[in-house]
Amino acid sequence: MDFHNSHSTSSSKNHHFLIQALRTTSCRLEDENVKYQWGHMGQCNAGHLIQTLTGMSSFEIVESVDFKLDEWSEHAFDYCSKTGCKVDDIFITIEKHGMSHKDIVNLENLTDRDVLENLDGGFRYLERNNKKDVVAYMRSFADLLENKNLT
Repeated sequence: MDFHNSHSTSSSKNHHFLIQALRTTSCRLEDENVKYQWGHMGQCNAGHLIQTLTGMSSFEIVESVDFKLDEWSEHAFDYCSKTGCKVDDIFITIEKHGMSHKDIVNLENLTDRDVLENLDGGFRYLERNNKKDVVAYMRSFADLLENKNLT
């Protein structure tokens, strides 16, 4: 996670909301009845966090990207706040709560080195389509943000 580029301009209030959203999402993902599909825009790693951040349903998220089944990483790279597309509103909300496009790509792929180094038990690589690994990543991300807020 690149704190200098993605989180340094966020307020403590935004960090608190993002931390709570990461924890809420990780708890929801532990429920075996919650649908998780890495290849589904509304039910993947980023999709579940976006549900929490925006209050949108999985269907509403997919609808916002005009039912395209691209990855969030592709939308993050293509995003421009001036296009007027519905997905832009999602990215504006995500940014407002302290996440950058890079953070979304890292969440989708579980690849942020700082988050991985902060995992309980130490650094390890995680599988991006493994729900338990997503839970561990989100909790580590929340802990990292929380520790940053305390310093």
